[in-house]
Amino acid sequence: GRMDVVYPGSDGYDPDDGEHPVRSLPFPFYEGFRLGTPSVPAAVNDVDLVHAHTPFSIGLAGMRLANNLKVPFVASYHTPTGEYTEYLAPTERIASGLERVTSVYERWFLERAEAIVAPSETTRRHLEEVVGVDGRVEVIPNGVDVDFFEPVDPGGFLRRHDVDRDRPVVGYTGRQGYEKHLSELLEAVDGLDVTVLMGGDGPAHEDLRDQAQSIDADVRFLGFLDREELPAFYSALDTFAFPSPIETQGLVALESVACGTPVVGCDEGALANTIDHGETGYNYPSGDPEAFRDAIRRALAETESLRETCLDRREELTVDRSVQRLADLYESLR
Repeated sequence: GRMDVVYPGSDGYDPDDGEHPVRSLPFPFYEGFRLGTPSVPAAVNDVDLVHAHTPFSIGLAGMRLANNLKVPFVASYHTPTGEYTEYLAPTERIASGLERVTSVYERWFLERAEAIVAPSETTRRHLEEVVGVDGRVEVIPNGVDVDFFEPVDPGGFLRRHDVDRDRPVVGYTGRQGYEKHLSELLEAVDGLDVTVLMGGDGPAHEDLRDQAQSIDADVRFLGFLDREELPAFYSALDTFAFPSPIETQGLVALESVACGTPVVGCDEGALANTIDHGETGYNYPSGDPEAFRDAIRRALAETESLRETCLDRREELTVDRSVQRLADLYESLR
């Protein structure tokens, strides 16, 4: 069948058939992201199901469209929005109030869906126990394009970024926000004989650069990496380090595993389940840089055996599995 995609438009991208941009504005707290207007193009008004991936703007327009057409409405839960209120509020007290408001709003929005899609069991429990939704929640992990994310020769990538392989390489790529606890990663590598590659950007970037200058470690900040560079980035690493406690799944961890690179991540949020402890990497107690350092050392000592297990798990991560489960959900609602 046909699937139309409505998204915030941006300069430099020409939509393909079935893609419908709406007017948008830059998101002031994260470069590269845009907020779409709460509208749906007329070309999308003939649908038999609506699936929203945000509770704001375009998601509200999708909910209104589903109500008008009297068709099923599905909502995916990707991010606990309360974790980002500190970027909007000038004081901790106001941030705490905003967090309560966003939680109430999330519950109001999600309870209007016939089904809610969560990417992990941890996120399902969060929705039911913290957000307080009382409805159908289906766990459908985000799949990985294993034809794209696969082990490749990282030589060109390493040369381009002037990285020698005379020592182990540890890395992270993604949003550099305070909620990701990336300062914990820099504490953990202080004194280790490793090269640390930091991809991405975000509000915490300058503070992380300052911290990196004060520790005993070779830390390289690479900036935003194009998607085409990511398989080489993951393949260049001996360990992917992921201290974020707020992930609803941690897709970059799965991309790393698909490329054969084990992951060391905290034991909170979805990473407690995304990482198969002792098989595809190691978990450590969130907030404990010493335990993080020990887990990194252990992963580096077992790189080859962990890498073999990661490669054995590739077929379990395929996007085809996720698409089929999503299609089954849609069919159950029609």
